[in-house]
Amino acid sequence: MVTEKIIILDFGSQYTQLIARRVRELNVYCEIWPFNSANKIDSGVKGVILSGSPSSVRDINAPKPDLTAVKGKLPLLGICYGAQYLSHYFGGEVAPSDSREYGRASLDITVPSSRLFGSMNSGMQVWMSHGDTIVRLPEKYTITGSTHDVSIGAFEAEGEDTFGIQFHPEVYHTTEGLQLLKNFVVDICGCQQSWTPESFIAETIRNLQDTLQDDKVVLGLSGGVDSSVAAVLLHKAIGNKLHCIFVDNGLLRKNEFASVMNSYQHMGLNVRGVDARDMFLGALSGIEDPEQKRKSIGKQFIEVFEHEARKIQGAKWLAQGTIYPDVIESVSVNGPSVTIKSHHNVGGLPEKMNLMVIEPLKLLFKDEVRRVGKALAIDPVILNRHPFPGPGLAIRIISDVTPEKVSMLQEVDDIFIKGLMEYELYDKVWQAAAILLPVRSVGVMGDERTYESVVALRAVTSTDGMTADWAHLPYEFLGHISNRIINKVKGVNRVVFDISSKPPATIEWE
Repeated sequence: MVTEKIIILDFGSQYTQLIARRVRELNVYCEIWPFNSANKIDSGVKGVILSGSPSSVRDINAPKPDLTAVKGKLPLLGICYGAQYLSHYFGGEVAPSDSREYGRASLDITVPSSRLFGSMNSGMQVWMSHGDTIVRLPEKYTITGSTHDVSIGAFEAEGEDTFGIQFHPEVYHTTEGLQLLKNFVVDICGCQQSWTPESFIAETIRNLQDTLQDDKVVLGLSGGVDSSVAAVLLHKAIGNKLHCIFVDNGLLRKNEFASVMNSYQHMGLNVRGVDARDMFLGALSGIEDPEQKRKSIGKQFIEVFEHEARKIQGAKWLAQGTIYPDVIESVSVNGPSVTIKSHHNVGGLPEKMNLMVIEPLKLLFKDEVRRVGKALAIDPVILNRHPFPGPGLAIRIISDVTPEKVSMLQEVDDIFIKGLMEYELYDKVWQAAAILLPVRSVGVMGDERTYESVVALRAVTSTDGMTADWAHLPYEFLGHISNRIINKVKGVNRVVFDISSKPPATIEWE
């Protein structure tokens, strides 16, 4: 078990997960808890961070945590809303800003001896994002940093390790933000920086062995990073008592089923491939609504998986590749939500088959999963794969799904992905996709007019998929790929490139 950790109390900020990821970059384990759970603090907690929030501390319904178990007893860092809360509810005053304080600012450190600002430079760039501002501090609070527009940019309490900052250290725009977080979690909280991929692997394998012992485990593989890393961890813990099932739903990329099966077998995994293409495509016939497509695919997957899992006599556990963002979303600041997409995990199956659930990656963010996979020496071809939606190409066909449309899109997608690799662009892109549009356009091929399908190419850059920008691919590459698609894929006579960012668009079209 993790012996020390930092707790981040979440007030609903869009940056809360980013705070956690920055702390973990320091090899310090942390967890995100709802703001109203501070009373659950245990002896392993070394310090607490209060996140920002879209709320104002002056609102009647503003989140109000009980910090009795924390303030003055553990190191405490309030960020933005968290700082305003530490002022407003302990004798200070917060008021609306004369103008919204948003964007870059320069922070002057007014108390150079402050441990929070150790090894940091006065005048450093910080990122502000708040509509309220602290106008008066409680008694025995000291201003430690100011900007041109914000006189109380940072503060600390006398006689206790309580600190507040009105800027965001977790975003890249705050140039020395990581150093500030290090000062807090390492120097002030005393964390050992021992949270590494290697320590996670060793601890997880021990825990899996203690929990599972001689039991059999079933795992549904997808060919993606999460399920592959989960499979290797389980295999190292229990060997061939892990039974993996990889279902070909007919909606995978071209030749993906065979190539991924080959990779898994080379990894020594005990994996069974199931050809269920006709079953999935038959069930999708005539369905155009994207959510209905998802439900149909989820239903068929559960049926296929259950049929195959029942062949494994004595299986007691279902392993899933759930990662930490899924866990956070299911216990959000506003209470349990239904934000985990139905195709992420095998919903309903554990109860139906009386299986217990084991989730070896539930503490990790996506980038941490990849680092663990690298430490496990998993093939980079699997580790560096772009995310691929659970419903596969079904939600990249913007109409009803037919075998002919799937085949056409597979060819287009194959040309696009291989082209990205050929031009050494694949690893510079977070995710790339081809979308078959429900429109036809007039074209000319040779001396004949054509009336054929249009495909859209989509490529984005991102760090975590929460936000994304369209990838600025070279014109030469786009022209080459467009010509290749139109010349090689029968039925396509026009290619367009999607230049929408997320938000407001999503990465997938459906």
